[in-house]
Amino acid sequence: MTDTKRLAFSIIQFLHDQLQSGDLSSDAQESLEVAVQCLETAFEVSTNDQNLAVPQTLPEIFTAATSQYPAPPEVKIDTSPDTPTEEEIAEAEQLKTDGNDQMKVENFQAAVEFYSKAIVINPQNAVYYCNRAAAYSKLGNYAGAVQDCELAIGIDPNYSKAYGRMGLALASLNKHTEAVSYYKKALELDPDNETYKSNLKIAEQKMETPSPTAGMGGVDLAGLLSNPGFMNMASSLMNNPQVQQLMSGMMSGAYGPMGAAGATGGGAGGAAAGPGDISGLIQAGQQFAQQMQQQNPELIEQLRSQIRSRTPSASNEEQP
Repeated sequence: MTDTKRLAFSIIQFLHDQLQSGDLSSDAQESLEVAVQCLETAFEVSTNDQNLAVPQTLPEIFTAATSQYPAPPEVKIDTSPDTPTEEEIAEAEQLKTDGNDQMKVENFQAAVEFYSKAIVINPQNAVYYCNRAAAYSKLGNYAGAVQDCELAIGIDPNYSKAYGRMGLALASLNKHTEAVSYYKKALELDPDNETYKSNLKIAEQKMETPSPTAGMGGVDLAGLLSNPGFMNMASSLMNNPQVQQLMSGMMSGAYGPMGAAGATGGGAGGAAAGPGDISGLIQAGQQFAQQMQQQNPELIEQLRSQIRSRTPSASNEEQP
């Protein structure tokens, strides 16, 4: 304990010397005085204990005081990612193949699930992210496709297909300027790829030409009809008895006249639709929208948040 007290005494003496130097601010002096009091109380020493003063340097005193304590073990942190075993690599490859098979039969959600399982096993394989990006695009989840392409590029900056699919996803989000840059990078890596050349040309045209759907609230009918997720939902809705009844009522005019004269009220023999007819039609539209929301809320949210623009389809692109 004597060595420890000598160390505490030396530190207290050093602090006293600093206090007497007069170079400290009032706040600093007050802090050091509190520190001195705490050390004196904790180690039961004071500057009056001259028997603790020995002709040793502070490092020598520190070494003597701490030599009784063993050095802490060196902690090595392994920051390298876990390397999958050969069995795990084979399993991930099989999952990727299963995902590719699902893409061929246009079961895109199942493909996403297979690719995701492969990623869990081997998260350092850029192909898995790129393939999942293609499946996400088919489902209309372009934000997810962009994120996966970014991850694939981060793993393999020379992966041309990741840049190409990033361009497709960005173009589908009407981000044509960004899409052009990714198509150009894809062509740098794969100069003979005709798909990239065609997509680049279309994206450049989109940059120069305003969207033909701008006056329609950004709704791209052709894009919607080419969206598998939307078409699957529409097919399912049309088989719903409630929706069939609703559509039958709209087509038969049960919710009010829908002809030109009735709609405008300006024709020679036409009569304007009454308030009750208009409200009935609005109500029918609301019911149809509710059915769509219940059928596939995720897709509806995507359609609300994203403005689609017709882009080249990658449906014939094979997965690696």
